[in-house]
This record gives sequence, C-alpha cells and structure tokens, in this order.
Amino acid sequence: MEVFPLLLVLSVWWSRTWDLANADSIIHIGAIFDESAKKDDEVFRTAVGDLNQNEEILQTEKITFSVTFVDGSNPFQAVQEACELMNQGILALVSSIGCTSAGSLQSLADAMHIPHLFIQRSTAGTPRSGCGLTRSNRNDDYTLSVRPPVYLNDVILRVVTEYAWQKFIIFYDSEYDIRGIQEFLDKVSQQGMDVALQKVENNINKMITTLFDTLRIEELNRYRDTLRRAILVMNPATAKSFITEVVETNLVAFDCHWIIINEEINDVDVQELVRRSIGRLTIIRQTFPVPQNISQRCFRGNHRISSTLCDPKDPFAQNMEISNLYIYDTVLLLANAFHKKLEDRKWHSMASLSCIRKNSKPWQGGRSMLETIKKGGVSGLTGELEFGENGGNPNVHFEILGTNYGEELGRGVRKLGCWNPVTGLNGSLTDKKLENNMRGVVLRVVTVLEEPFVMVSENVLGKPKKYQGFSIDVLDALSNYLGFNYEIYVAPDHKYGSPQEDGTWNGLVGELVFKRADIGISALTITPDRENVVDFTTRYMDYSVGVLLRRAEKTVDMFACLAPFDLSLWACIAGTVLLVGLLVYLLNWLNPPRLQMGSMTSTTLYNSMWFVYGSFVQQGGEVPYTTLATRMMMGAWWLFALIVISSYTANLAAFLTITRIETSIQSLQDLSKQTDIPYGTVLDSAVYEHVRMKGMNPFERDSMYSQMWRMIHRSNGSENNVLESQAGIQKVKYGNYAFVWDAAVLEYVAINDPDCSFYTIGNTVADRGYGIALQHGSPYRDVFSQRIQSSTNTVPGDGCQGFLAEKLKNSGTL
Repeated sequence: MEVFPLLLVLSVWWSRTWDLANADSIIHIGAIFDESAKKDDEVFRTAVGDLNQNEEILQTEKITFSVTFVDGSNPFQAVQEACELMNQGILALVSSIGCTSAGSLQSLADAMHIPHLFIQRSTAGTPRSGCGLTRSNRNDDYTLSVRPPVYLNDVILRVVTEYAWQKFIIFYDSEYDIRGIQEFLDKVSQQGMDVALQKVENNINKMITTLFDTLRIEELNRYRDTLRRAILVMNPATAKSFITEVVETNLVAFDCHWIIINEEINDVDVQELVRRSIGRLTIIRQTFPVPQNISQRCFRGNHRISSTLCDPKDPFAQNMEISNLYIYDTVLLLANAFHKKLEDRKWHSMASLSCIRKNSKPWQGGRSMLETIKKGGVSGLTGELEFGENGGNPNVHFEILGTNYGEELGRGVRKLGCWNPVTGLNGSLTDKKLENNMRGVVLRVVTVLEEPFVMVSENVLGKPKKYQGFSIDVLDALSNYLGFNYEIYVAPDHKYGSPQEDGTWNGLVGELVFKRADIGISALTITPDRENVVDFTTRYMDYSVGVLLRRAEKTVDMFACLAPFDLSLWACIAGTVLLVGLLVYLLNWLNPPRLQMGSMTSTTLYNSMWFVYGSFVQQGGEVPYTTLATRMMMGAWWLFALIVISSYTANLAAFLTITRIETSIQSLQDLSKQTDIPYGTVLDSAVYEHVRMKGMNPFERDSMYSQMWRMIHRSNGSENNVLESQAGIQKVKYGNYAFVWDAAVLEYVAINDPDCSFYTIGNTVADRGYGIALQHGSPYRDVFSQRIQSSTNTVPGDGCQGFLAEKLKNSGTL
C-alpha cells in the first residue's frame, strides 16, 4: 500500500530534476565521478535538489548539472569527459576520483581557467595517500582540494608516541599505497622504534594458513609476540575479516593492543570491530561537528539539509562515505558563490569552450569565479568548508576512540581524545597494562590429574566434576583476589607435554602452545625446554626429586631359622644322621668294643642315633666306642658337620641382612650405587629429561646422575620406566622396584596409602620449582607472579613451602 505513493514522489522529483537540467539556466555545474561511486552521484543530485528549493540562496535561478562517470585509473578518459562538459558551458567542475586522474584534470582546469573542486576518494574505503598535486605560486592554479590533506602520518606518530610503543607491526591491505606513511616510517626509525610491515592479501584465511604451515613453533611464538602491538591501515571490511581470522586462530593474546586508523569508519563499523576483537582497541577516524540541539541538526544557517543525510538514524546517512559529505558541502559552497556573483552583478557569461583546438582561449570569467569560491565559506555536513592560500581545506578533526582490556562482548567504547593540525592532541593516552581487577574475564585452564596437586571427585547427582588439591587451591586464591572465573579441563592425552618429532608439543604444554587454553596448572615444573614455548609464573613451591620404595614385610616366622637351607637339603641332612647312626650301630655290633670298667653305655641302635645327632649339633662328649672303624667314621662325620654348620651360619646372616635392605637406601646416592632394586621414572617426563641431561653432562662433578641414567636408560628406557605415574606406584607396591618422581607427590602417596606399604627418600637440594604455565606473551604472568610473591611473603612459614603448608592446612587436602 505504501509503494505507490513512494514511486509517485520519486517520479515527480526525477521529472523536475530532468526539466531543470534542460531548462535555460546560467548556472551549470559539471561533475565527474568514479564509476564505482554511485552514491556520490546520489548525494550530488540530492544537494542540487535541496538548493534549488532554497529561494533565499539562488532566488529565481536554479542549478543545472551534467554528470559523467569514468574509470578512475584512466586519465585520458577523465580528460575527454571533462572536455565534453566544458563544451556544454559549465561554471565549475566537481570531481570525486582517485589520484591517478586528478593530476590530468588539474592541468586541464588550469589551462581552461575552470574552477575545479576536487574531492579525493580511495578504493573501497581504504585510507587515503596524498595525491601529490603540484601547486605553483602563480595565480593560474584552478584546482581546489575540498578534502583536507592526509594527516595520517602526524596522527599515528603522536598516538604511538603517547602510548610509548617501541615495537609494533603495521598491516595494510592490498589497495593501500604504503608510500603514504613513508614519512611516519622515517620518523619512527630515527627514534629507534622497531617497526615491521606486512601486506594483507585478499584471501586472509589462506594467508593465516600459510603462516602456520611455514613457521616453526619458535618462530610462530615470536610472531604472536609481535602481534601484541599492531597498527591496521585498511578498509573496515578487510579489518573485520582480518581481526576475525586472527582471533579464531588464536594468533593474538588477551593483552594485545591494536590501533585502527581510517577516516571512513562509521559507528556501525566501530561496534562491529569491537565485537570481533579481544584485548584493547584504539580507533582513529575523522569526525565532524554535530549540533547539540537535535531540532537544528538539519539546518546550516538559512539552508535546510535533506533528512536522509543529516539524521544519524537514517540508514542512508549511516552508510555514507566521507566523500559523499564533502560533495554535498561542495555544491552548497558553489551555490553560495553563485549567489554572491549574482548579488554583486559581476556575472560573466560562459561561452562554450573547446579544449581540443590549439587556439582555444580560456574562460575570461574563470579567475573572478575562482576568487569568489576561495573567499567564500560555508558550514555544512563536514563543518566549516573554506580554502587556504594553497587552495586546500585546512579544517579537519580526528576522533580517538578506545576500549579497555576485556574479552566480554559488547564492551563500551569511549572517547579518548581528539586531534587537529592546529592544537594537536587534546587528551591523554596511556597504554595501561592489566591491573589487579580481572572481573568478567573467563580463563580456560588445562590440567593433569596428579595427587595432591590436582584431584577430581565425581558427583553422583550429575553435577560438574569438582577439582581439588593444592594447585586448585592456589588457582582459587588467585581467582578470589583478582576476580576472574575459570573453566577447567584435563589434557586429552593426560600428559604434561614433550616435544614431538615434528617440533610440536603434546599434553598440557601443547594445549597452551596451540592457544586452546589460557593457563595450565598441575604438578608442573619449570624447565628450560618448556620456557622456550610457554611462559611461567614465579615458583609457588620448591621442587625436588624423590624415590618411592616398598617397606619390607615385618612378620613373625617361627621357622625363620630354617630359611637358609631348602627343604630338600634339610631332608638330606636328616637322612644322613639316620644313615650314619645305623652304620655306627652295625660296626659296633659286628666288632663289639671293649668297655671300660663301670661304663653304662650300651651299643643299642637308639644310643647310636642319639650319639650321631649330638655330635652333629656339637653337643656330644667323648667317643664311647673304641674300635678303629668307628673312630674313623666319626672323624669323617665331624668334618661333615663342621662344613654344614659353617654354611648354615653364613646363610642365616645373609638372610637376616637382606630382609633389612631398606635401611641401607637413605638418599639418591645410595640408590644409584646399588643394583639389587631396579628403579625408573615416567618415560619422556621432566624427571626423565632432568636425569638424562645431568647424567650425560661431562662437566657434572657428581657421578650419581650418570649412574642413575645407566639404570633408567636400559633398553632405551623401556625396561625400567613407566608411561604414567600411577603405573610406577603400582609397580613399587607389587614388585621389587623403586620409583623416581616428584618428592611432594610421593610423600602424599606414602602418607595416604591404606596399607602403609611405602616409604620415601628425597633430595635435600631443590632443583627447580612448580609454576603456573601460560601462553607465550600472556598478560597474566606478571599479575599472577606478583600475587604469588605477596602471598609467600605474608603467609607464615619458610617461603613457598610455608605458603604450601598453610594452603594445605586451610583446604584440608592433607
């Protein structure tokens, strides 16, 4: 129902405009627009229509116009179309094109004395570079630059200086002429700043993928560190796509600070850029004064502007480019100049000019018209439009917007300051680091289950897992103090992480390297290899290597005295006693001895057996049998008994010593010197690498680690090592094995074992410490470290160990 009235109004407006264009009028303007700038044409026609309705400016006269479109990269076509317009008798030429054709139009306007009002535009909203139009000191320069000069060099330099940046990277899109910031690059180079340049191709996804494919892990981490400070010189659409890609691929950290500078960024673009970004964002754009009184927003003096252009809520106004605003003000400026010429009755009629003929004469009224335009000035959509002595518009204002550090969506944008070429920067810019207030920040935490640092208890009611332990207590203390929240998950492969053959890392460290987690916490020790790829906080607890051993079983054995000999040997000894007793009896029976007077000893079989047993246990007396054969046999028997008893005594002493072997291993040195109990650790763990590095170091004075490495590295580490710490603990409990691992973990296992079957030995020297791992270049490192240090200084106890004891006491972990 509403379509027909709208079509009717449009048809009437176009018919009136067409009639005006064909009516006899002395005011005729020519316009040349880039063929991709259709909105320039719409705004130009709207401006002419608004002014033709304003009888106070032109009274009875009306403006007619001729518009033509050209290829901005074809100067010959631009000149040819301008000649056609001059043949039609134009009073001024308005052009909205790029720098390629601007110089040719300048030469033509100077030759024909036609005032040329040039509005510089760039492709797809890409930031402008200076056109470099040649300005002479003579009075034959008929080209006026409506848009102010390009001040990007001055603005960027001042902002970067205020932020005190020393190292940053500049990204620019494929349409931008990098020579436009050459002056800025020269100045920052003189000040010793480290600046890198990178061109952003049209296929941003392919560019990011190539980075991951070509750069090694160390190079990629250095590249991520460079991206913490960056300047984006590109059009808003490319900036949105670029920010989205680098955020989704985790190339930027939460503490990144990026500056986006472009005159063409509108409010919708600003909100979209903020929504897609993380960290801090500074946006520099050109701004124009807006009347405080809403009712006066569409009025400039005695002129009313179309509501589609001055109402910020109108969709057409929201999507207008800066060149559109300057086109409207240019038409308004020309209308006021024409009004003054008509009022002063100094109008010069314009004959048709031909710029093709060699003897063509320029327009005689061109100089007068140019001076009238230059002396005039209007207040329009862009503020004050006027020209200086050099034919340029000096009035320009830049607005500096910014956000604070934060990851939540919908962050507020506030005005940080403004800049103009007269007064410079008005406002204070500081690149604040992360403060203690991290409220609203949600961190992803990766962990590995390791008692007593991280433990998990399942909730039977279906609620989320509840993690506890010392490391969780430390994390909760930081969370309560700093105000952040966290989501925790276990590393998929349940490993701390080690470098792979292709240079990548697995485990907990790998989650941080690939930016899938913000921090990692568990029984994680600070090692040089890990510090090459991730950052660590200061140590919150000292770390040392310990050994877990199984206690010897202390049982009362009534037959322990029989242990030195096997049962078969005892059976042979008993049989020998019986056999020798029988032989003694037979020898005495066959050759009865002569007994002394008063002797009561008889030669019965029972007495013979008892006599042989008594002599075996060294309880026998004088031999009662005097026969030679009996004495010879007993002599041999006594020699046999001596050998057996001596062997029994030696084996009994050795057996009693072996049952108490645990008392002989009291340190790592004792463990390394013995070979009766094999020992090992978790393969490819930090302990494994620690022993390897120390054991293979030729300058290590203590040979303990070299001896330990020989035991641990048997069969390339597969013989005595395990894949997980729990497997090592079970191997100690049910076998002859010693497990080398973190002393704190082993002490917890020994204390909490229900069978009390373990005991531990430790190293008194703290080799390194436990720390919280973070992404390379993470902003949380300093904040966390400062809090940990302040806690260890205030909690009673011995440094970090006192902090540990206090936390465990409060949490009830031990």
